[in-house]
Amino acid sequence: MSADKKNTDKLLVAQLREGNEKAFKKLFGIYRNPLFAYAKSLVQFDSYAEEIVQDVFLKVWLNRANLKAELSFKSYLYTITKNHTFNFLAKAVTDKKLREEVFYAKSTVKYLPVDDYIEGREYEVIRKKAIQTLPPRRKLIFEMSRDEGKSYQDIGSELGISTQTVKNQMSQALSNITMYLETKGEITFLLLVFFNIL
Repeated sequence: MSADKKNTDKLLVAQLREGNEKAFKKLFGIYRNPLFAYAKSLVQFDSYAEEIVQDVFLKVWLNRANLKAELSFKSYLYTITKNHTFNFLAKAVTDKKLREEVFYAKSTVKYLPVDDYIEGREYEVIRKKAIQTLPPRRKLIFEMSRDEGKSYQDIGSELGISTQTVKNQMSQALSNITMYLETKGEITFLLLVFFNIL
């Protein structure tokens, strides 16, 4: 972020602390689209991403008196957005309709803000390592299912095994991956979502 941009944010945040609605609208205009894209990359749907962004800015407005102009407002917004998104995903786990809509939707290209690029690469490295821990046949079945989009029946026919064997191997693969990811701390939840395990 440029020095001018940081100074602009600091000025707007200082004005926002005083209840300046114009400053709030300017900050909303600056950050609304990137936050929306970030939230949508995780929840897949415009309506849910929009709701998350609205909740984020509502929280900003309600807590405006406690904002610290000297701290990065952008980082603050992304932290709140990530927390709201994880809360939404946690809720989706317990709601069958929402779970199927969010976790099993056809995935679009994931958006990652430039500042999150390194973090995104770390997720991908851990994802690959998790898959590499699988026994060769189980790894092959997992990749045929998740990466190539083949049905259990197609995988069974191609490998000369029963559909039930494919199901069992996929179940074991997901169990192995989950156990591996549990050793990776706070990013486990997000990775489980990426794997469509939840």
